[in-house]
Amino acid sequence: MTNRHALIFLGPVALVMALGFFVPLGQIFYTSVDGAQLTLRPFAELVDSRLFWLVLENTFAISVESMLASLLLAYPIAYHLSRVTPRRRAAYMVLVLLPFWTSILVKSFAFTVILGDHGIVNNVLRALFGEQMVLPLLFNRTGVVIGMVHWLLPFMVFPILVNLLAQGSDLHYAARVMGAGRTRIFFRITLPLSVPGVLAGCVITLVLSLGSFVTPALLGGRRDLMMASLVDFYTRVSLDWGSASAIAVLLLAITGGLILLLSRLPGEHRLI
Repeated sequence: MTNRHALIFLGPVALVMALGFFVPLGQIFYTSVDGAQLTLRPFAELVDSRLFWLVLENTFAISVESMLASLLLAYPIAYHLSRVTPRRRAAYMVLVLLPFWTSILVKSFAFTVILGDHGIVNNVLRALFGEQMVLPLLFNRTGVVIGMVHWLLPFMVFPILVNLLAQGSDLHYAARVMGAGRTRIFFRITLPLSVPGVLAGCVITLVLSLGSFVTPALLGGRRDLMMASLVDFYTRVSLDWGSASAIAVLLLAITGGLILLLSRLPGEHRLI
């Protein structure tokens, strides 16, 4: 297919998609500067707002905690998947993809059944160790991080797995010939070479976490508000569309910077 034919067939679709993205985005930018007045009043009000800084701190704290927890769980999973046969890896990948099969809203409600005071986890602890071992797992930071990790895990597993599969087996074979054991091979070869994949997974999960709304709203408490929840507050409760648009622009700038960081990864490990 020539470039002209591609333009004829894909041009209209690309135009509709571009309009569906850039027109609302332009409206958000327009509202964030007070419309025709072109002022920075909404941004100035956010800077002076203690609530904004507290929610921003919460957003980064929850996002980083979720990212690190996802990394601790995802790396062993990706490492194991990279060491099994392709047929078995395909079967295991189905298990990794299970979180994508259900709506995030349904999953978050399911966690209220699992993590509640009379949920599955605490009922088991209560039966085994008594009432004193019941854990507060819901409507707090712990519940939010658990729900976020369940959602983010595949986004961390895949970049690391791609990197591990791309590592040549010749390096490991040469290291074994030279007398290196599995532990030394992992820490001296596998782990250092997988750093770009780890960084890619961290950036992807961090970007997704920053804009999360459903999971913190359902599993978190009043002290676990994130930026998306603050946007919801300004649009539905206080009807301050300027501040809501300013927050959206700031989030877009932050995520854009993180995506730019992802694009700067070393050559062959670059994912975008």
